Amino acid sequence: MSYRLFFISVLTTGSLMLSGCHSNASHRYQEGYVYHGIYFGKGLSPHAKQGIRDGCETSRGVYTKSHALFNDDNDYYNGWFTGRNRCRGLLKIDEEGNLIL
Repeated sequence: MSYRLFFISVLTTGSLMLSGCHSNASHRYQEGYVYHGIYFGKGLSPHAKQGIRDGCETSRGVYTKSHALFNDDNDYYNGWFTGRNRCRGLLKIDEEGNLIL
């Protein structure tokens, strides 16, 4: 009897583990904005997306900013900082300290 219970628990655990391997990431990304493989959310304005792109490029070592939008458009401003902070890990430097673009 204990062997049967063990066998059922192993099958149940295995099926639960396999069902957890399915990802909805591609479906979620289709509904939102992704830049450099980073998901930023849905419902973003065009200026927020531009701010994300510019902030992300800045964090990668290529300073990019529309100063007019940064000073006058809250969506761009927030997008720029979001992009800079979320893309920061994408900065790559070689062994000699040179930036890799």
